[in-house]
Amino acid sequence: MATMISPLAHVDPSAKIGENVTIHPFVCIDKDVEIGDGCEIMSFTCIIRGTRMGKNNKIYQGSKIGADPQDFRWKGEETYCYIGDDNVIRENVIINRGIKKEGGTRIGNHTFIMADTHIGHDSQISDKVVIGNGVKIAGSTQVGSCTILSSGVILHEKSRVGDWVLVKGGCRITGNVPPYVIMAHNPTSYFGVNAWILRRGGYSDEEINEIAKAYRHVYQTGTSVFNALRRIEADLEEGKIRKAITEFIRDCDLKIVAIPKNIE
Repeated sequence: MATMISPLAHVDPSAKIGENVTIHPFVCIDKDVEIGDGCEIMSFTCIIRGTRMGKNNKIYQGSKIGADPQDFRWKGEETYCYIGDDNVIRENVIINRGIKKEGGTRIGNHTFIMADTHIGHDSQISDKVVIGNGVKIAGSTQVGSCTILSSGVILHEKSRVGDWVLVKGGCRITGNVPPYVIMAHNPTSYFGVNAWILRRGGYSDEEINEIAKAYRHVYQTGTSVFNALRRIEADLEEGKIRKAITEFIRDCDLKIVAIPKNIE
C-alpha cells in the first residue's frame, strides 16, 4: 500500500515520511519531523518539530506529539521527542518534547496510551506500558516496562516507576515505586504483588513467592528500608528477582513510596 496523504492535511516539505503511511484530513505535520513506515495519523492531530517516530504507530484524533515543553527552563532550543514502534496513542494525548537537545522525551515500543493523557518533557516510557485515560505524567519521570498506570493516575516530576508495576486508578505518585508491586489509594499504599500480570508475563509461582517474601520485609515488618534490604539479601537466593528489587531501591537512595516517615 502506498503512502496516502489527504490533500486537506498540511505536511511541511522538509518532513520525512516513510512508506505505507496514511495521513488523514486536517493533520498538521511540522518541519523537522520524521515518521516511519506503516504509521497512521488520524484527523486533527499535530506532529510537531523535533518528533522522531518509528514504524507502525497509530495516532488518534486530536493528539499533539512533540509539543513545546511546559517548563520555564526551555528557551526555544531545538529539542526532541522519540516515539518507538507499534504504539497506539489515543485521542487528545499530549506528549511534550525535551527541554535540552540531549536526551529528550522517549516512548518505547508496543505502548498503549489512552485518551486525554499528558506526558511531560524528558519522560522515559519503556516498552509494553499501558497508560489509562487521563493520566498526568510530569517531566523527567521514568516508567518501567510492562507497567500499567490506571486511569487518573498522577505521576509527579522526577518520580520513577519500576517494571511490572500496577498503579491503581486515581493514585498520586510522588516518589519511586519499586518493581513488581501494586500501589493504590491516596496517600499511596502498598497493595501487594502484581501476581496476575506477572503470571501472564511468564513468571512462575516460585518467582512470585520470592517477590512477595522480599516485599514483606520492605512493607510489612515495620523496619527501615536499609534493614529490609539486608533481610532480603539474607533471606532470598541471589538471582534476577532479588537483584531487580535491591538494585532499584539502592539506585533510588532507599527512597521509595509507601514507607511511613517514622521508619524510613
